[in-house]
Amino acid sequence: MTLDTTDKRILGALQRAGRMSNADLSDAVNLSPSACHRRVQRLEKDGYIKDYVALLDARKMGVPTTVFVEITLQAQADEVLDAFEKAVARIPDVLECHLMAGTADYLLKVVAENTDDFARIHRQYLARLPGVAQMQSSFALRTVFKTTALPV
Repeated sequence: MTLDTTDKRILGALQRAGRMSNADLSDAVNLSPSACHRRVQRLEKDGYIKDYVALLDARKMGVPTTVFVEITLQAQADEVLDAFEKAVARIPDVLECHLMAGTADYLLKVVAENTDDFARIHRQYLARLPGVAQMQSSFALRTVFKTTALPV
């Protein structure tokens, strides 16, 4: 299925305000409520809309510190990569894990209360990850820009 202009308007509106009612969405994209509802259902069924979530405020949740951790593994064998990926997926403070091309094998996005809390996360989880040869952590001083919206 290819997306037309109306589909893209629907996706853009839902990325900005995922809890809007179908009536408000249909007004925003200039469609009848029934036609809008059918399109949203199709976008969900076809996998363009994966899920609906609440985006929480990290400061209010007590984890205002963001740390990016570059990890280099000892080897690139499938079993090493699989073991690492399974272990890192179980760490509650890791929000994202990306397999990278370049100097590091993986890039993690970790949230923490502060530097002491990150030290705990490092000691309790990160230092125990299988196959790790090297790790480098960089603390974000300030978030200049952040979005979850994809360009449509």
